[in-house]
Amino acid sequence: MSAIPERLAQQMAFIIEADKLKNIFRQSYISDESRRENDAEHSWHLALMAITLYEHANDPELDLLKILRMVILHDIVEIDAGDTYIYDEVHKQDQAIREQQAADRLFGLLPEDQATEFRSIWDEFEDGESPEARFAKAIDRLHPMLLNHLAGGKTWAKHGVVASQVRQINQKIEKGSETLWSYAQDLIQKSIAAGTLPDQ
Repeated sequence: MSAIPERLAQQMAFIIEADKLKNIFRQSYISDESRRENDAEHSWHLALMAITLYEHANDPELDLLKILRMVILHDIVEIDAGDTYIYDEVHKQDQAIREQQAADRLFGLLPEDQATEFRSIWDEFEDGESPEARFAKAIDRLHPMLLNHLAGGKTWAKHGVVASQVRQINQKIEKGSETLWSYAQDLIQKSIAAGTLPDQ
């Protein structure tokens, strides 16, 4: 057996560690309500949304590859930090610290150049200021809303979430795509009409 080059060994260690994302379960149920989705599934679905919907971004000159890299990497920190429910104000208080520490460890598994590059992409997503980050965050907010609507508001009901909270938390979708924010508002109205989201 030949020795594995150190660079490849570091890259494979990162890839193997990333497999743990499949065991981090989110609050959102998949559309048939049979179970909660995991973070890896969420990241894949965001990648699919990105390549399908990026024409609806507010900025027409987006770097699609950068968006894909963002959505694939954005939740990897939850391997260590866990999933923080977007409406959980208590656990959101230390979320940034937990996720920064996780980013240090996980991206630190990679060769230095890739560690710096991946961390930079993750930081850009977290900052949410670039056109790509705004769109990536827009679909990251829209995805659980869509699943909640399709699953009959199951997660909203479980946590006592009402329409005003959904509007307030998800209004940032508009920064990335006014079209998708309009779609999201329609989902809210349909959920209210269906009795799966209290109109409060």
